[in-house]
Amino acid sequence: MEAASALLGKIVQYVINPAILLIFAAGFVLFLWGLVLFIWNLQSGEASNPGKQHMLYGLIGMLIMVSVYGIVTLIDDTFGFGAVSGSGASTDTTRLNDITAPCIFSGC
Repeated sequence: MEAASALLGKIVQYVINPAILLIFAAGFVLFLWGLVLFIWNLQSGEASNPGKQHMLYGLIGMLIMVSVYGIVTLIDDTFGFGAVSGSGASTDTTRLNDITAPCIFSGC
């Protein structure tokens, strides 16, 4: 299991994360290009639909890439692979100390 976690960690680190970052950057550039087109067409009085569409597609692309990263992290944390966080099967119980029972149960 340790070898599979290490392999999955390398795949996430060297393939999936750069792909997500590259597509996110492309969405950001598309958004900026749409903003430039929108502002440029405001001055000339032409229809600004291409700029709006580019900005919308850029935002949708960035949203999808953030969602993909969240889904990958969720799957990693659910099954305890440690590919994203690097910690392996997580047994973190430090947050349990912060939980307090309501006064009804503890008799404050």
